[in-house]
Amino acid sequence: MATIIIAIVCVLLIAGSIRQLFTSLEIEHHMFSFHIFITLVMLYTVVMIGFGLIYASMSVQGIEMFMRTVHNDPPSWGHELSKGIYFSGVTLFTVGYGDLMPIGWGRWIALVEAMIGYTIPAALVAKVWQTSKKES
Repeated sequence: MATIIIAIVCVLLIAGSIRQLFTSLEIEHHMFSFHIFITLVMLYTVVMIGFGLIYASMSVQGIEMFMRTVHNDPPSWGHELSKGIYFSGVTLFTVGYGDLMPIGWGRWIALVEAMIGYTIPAALVAKVWQTSKKES
């Protein structure tokens, strides 16, 4: 039950952060600013940590989220959290080092996270372009 609550809270934080980015674009009336850059960095950080918490909480509950190339001792919360955030960052930025591979539910969650990672820059460019056309 705690895993579901953590996942829902993380999803709500991620959605709110994405909404905030596009709201700030409408207020700024600039093509790009330092404020938008910081907002974008914070958005990626919230998405990465949010998905990392989802991966970690599910792993601690015994739900396999990713296959490890090296098997360690039984998972602790701190160890799983660091692995979850690392895996989240690698997935979000589509780096894919190959030391962790999503399995089971982790595949679907990683797919959604990668889609968000690809969509944010495209949506940002489209929104800035749309805003600049309205001002012209």
